[in-house]
Amino acid sequence: MNWNLVWPILIVILANTFYNVCMKSMPSDVNPFGALMVTYFVAAIISAIIFAFAVGPANVGAEISKVNWTSIILALAIVGLEVGYVFVYRAGWQISNASVVANIGLACVLVLVGYFLYKENVSIRQILGIFVCMVGLILINL
Repeated sequence: MNWNLVWPILIVILANTFYNVCMKSMPSDVNPFGALMVTYFVAAIISAIIFAFAVGPANVGAEISKVNWTSIILALAIVGLEVGYVFVYRAGWQISNASVVANIGLACVLVLVGYFLYKENVSIRQILGIFVCMVGLILINL
C-alpha cells in the first residue's frame, strides 16, 4: 500500500470526524454565521501561519498573486457546506446518518460532474454503484 495515498485520506477521515462532532455539538442558540465567522477567523490565522512558514515570508506576495477565482467560489461553497450541516443537525438528523447520506449523494453527483465537466469515463460498475447507493439511501432513511 502506498503511504502517499493513505495519509491524506486518514487526515480527511479524522478531520471529518471532528467536523461532524463539532457541528452536531454546536449550541442550538448560537447564530450559525457568528460561529462560522469565529471558526474561519481562527482557521485563517492558522492557515496564514502555516502558509508563511511553508513559502517563506519573502514569497507570500508572489504566492498570493497566483490565487484565482476558484478561491472565492470555494469560500462560497464552504459557507454553504458549513451552514448546511448546522441546519441538518438542528433539523434532527443523527450524526451516524447525516454525513453518510450527504457523502453518498455527493459521490453520485460527482460521477456526473466528472463525466460532463471533465470528460471522465463512467463505467457500468460506477452506474451500478450509483444505483446501489440510491438503494442504500432509501434503506438508511426507512
